[in-house]
Amino acid sequence: MREAIEQPTVRAEDATGLAAAALRAAAWTGEPFLRPDEDPAEALAEGRARRRALDDALVEMEAGRRSPSSDWKIRYALMLGLERVLTDHPPRLVSGTELRRHQIDALAGMLTELISRLEESPENGNGQTLEAELEDEEFDEEIPEEEEPAPQEDPGAARRFRFRHPTASGKTIAAAGFVEAARTMGVLILTHRRLLVSQFNRELKAEGYGDRIMPQIEAGQEPLHGNPITIQTYAWFARHVGSLSRTAYQLVICDEAHTALGEKTSAAIRSFPQPIYIGMTATEQLIAKQVSDVFPASVDELPLGDAARRGLIAPVRCLRVRPAAAISSVPIVGGDYDQEVLAKVLDHELINQAAASLYRDRFDNTPGIVYA
Repeated sequence: MREAIEQPTVRAEDATGLAAAALRAAAWTGEPFLRPDEDPAEALAEGRARRRALDDALVEMEAGRRSPSSDWKIRYALMLGLERVLTDHPPRLVSGTELRRHQIDALAGMLTELISRLEESPENGNGQTLEAELEDEEFDEEIPEEEEPAPQEDPGAARRFRFRHPTASGKTIAAAGFVEAARTMGVLILTHRRLLVSQFNRELKAEGYGDRIMPQIEAGQEPLHGNPITIQTYAWFARHVGSLSRTAYQLVICDEAHTALGEKTSAAIRSFPQPIYIGMTATEQLIAKQVSDVFPASVDELPLGDAARRGLIAPVRCLRVRPAAAISSVPIVGGDYDQEVLAKVLDHELINQAAASLYRDRFDNTPGIVYA
């Protein structure tokens, strides 16, 4: 568990000492604490987020740790990684792919939140600050059983964030930007379809992260290197969350986060409160549930109209087609329509042919994406 730091490990007045300590800590953590053109006394001044990261890193180094603890990574690794990525002009993935403006905005919004919580300790979601929640979790073992506080209603809420970008605007590349920032962290990526698991595997390998991808890590099977990437479905996560390692993953990226609002998935997320969560979505709700119920803090939002004006997606035009079948009889399970019953209602040759004919008549050979 993390030790309380009563005195700064290095004096703020000693710029040379700060710079030397920053270099030692950078070699140990894998992330820089100073940029070449920065004044150590200013960038690592008392109270700054990077200074807190440095002091805590030095404490763990002096305690004999060979690598940062999972707790240190949750507190500081993503912040330092985002600063590294965003300092590059333009920000890039390891493959050289340049991030676009709206993808950079999502990373920058997340960085702003992390820094502000470390330096100012604002409240989030259920009223707990990021720092306070981590402290509560760290010292629960030291509280006598009869004095333990009542369980929190939503543990980990202070570490769950979201951003909303329209469909087809490049959320997978934005996710890869977070993976690049989390190069020293274990990353778990969750999505709602097995097909999308394959897509994430394919695209992350194409962007240069294939050597980090590995199967799920269970308790007691932690790998020697601490930056694995595991990609799975929400359904798998809900079934296996109890056996997952609590120290292998410090960042969870939730694709199509509005599909994570069902009772089983949201309960699984709340039962695994240690990591930072980033929910990516194109919509704020699923049926009657809000994404903010599970991912309280918004770090970026790109409205559909803005995305069209920027040329990120095609201009929006609407064509309303009267329904050919009634779906009022289809039950809702976990916040979404029951897939099997829905298929029985809608998946008929006559309806399929009508849809195909409508597309051909209206759009001819124009390429498109069909959601069915």
